[in-house]
Amino acid sequence: MASDEQQIREVIATWMSATAAGDLAQILKLMDEDVVFLVMGQPPMRGRDAFAVGFKKALEKFKIESTSNIQEIEVTGDWAYCWNDLQVTMTPHDEGEPTVRRGNVLSVFRKSQEGNWVLFRDANLLGG
Repeated sequence: MASDEQQIREVIATWMSATAAGDLAQILKLMDEDVVFLVMGQPPMRGRDAFAVGFKKALEKFKIESTSNIQEIEVTGDWAYCWNDLQVTMTPHDEGEPTVRRGNVLSVFRKSQEGNWVLFRDANLLGG
């Protein structure tokens, strides 16, 4: 069985590949129902449903690809945090130029009742 740290790395890798594929159903499985996303200049995004609405809107206009450079993962019992250097490229479906945002992300994970690690809180400092 993979270590907790390895399982969290797999959640992040699966999230990125599912995002690139536009697989919302897979992404939703990777987050807690009460997930909260904190993004500079925007009110907190609360819950899976809010994420789904925003993701669908983004996919209408962009292909989204990302790369991750995990800096640190710490696990304590059923809780963990991850500091990640993230780059997200949003390429318009029309002929516009891609937008690249990069920055640090601090994510909190918790182990679900089923024993899977899921994203619980996410604060990103991505900039253009």
